[in-house]
Amino acid sequence: MDAERLRAYLLTLPHVVETMQWGANLVFWVGDKAIGGKMFALINLDDPAAHNRQLILSYSAGPTRYPELLELEGLIPAPYMARINWVAAERWDIFTTAEWQRELRAAHALALAKLPRKVRATLAMPAAKQKALIASRRKLLAAKASRK
Repeated sequence: MDAERLRAYLLTLPHVVETMQWGANLVFWVGDKAIGGKMFALINLDDPAAHNRQLILSYSAGPTRYPELLELEGLIPAPYMARINWVAAERWDIFTTAEWQRELRAAHALALAKLPRKVRATLAMPAAKQKALIASRRKLLAAKASRK
């Protein structure tokens, strides 16, 4: 597994949106951030040679799976996100491709289950209506940010 193949897989999951945040991090959301979507995975695209210890991927493990995953060599509590049961991977060979897909499908399901009713209703809208709502919401958020 690598970042490009994982990215391609994540974008096949329902309602997934990606953003680039916090430097060179691809953040994956269930539902658009502008409408209250929830993030469930983050791929670090920084050059590993630039840091002593590079985390390649962080994702939501959930309270049940979190302690079990921390027993695997190469998975650690995710910096800044451990309190919400996220783990971080130090290398790709911790899991096979199928296992990575299973882990991230589960992370996606956790985030989807936590979405507020209003966000789930938006995701159920026809694509054109949903796109228009997201665009108007982004415009509103940008206007608020520019006033600060």
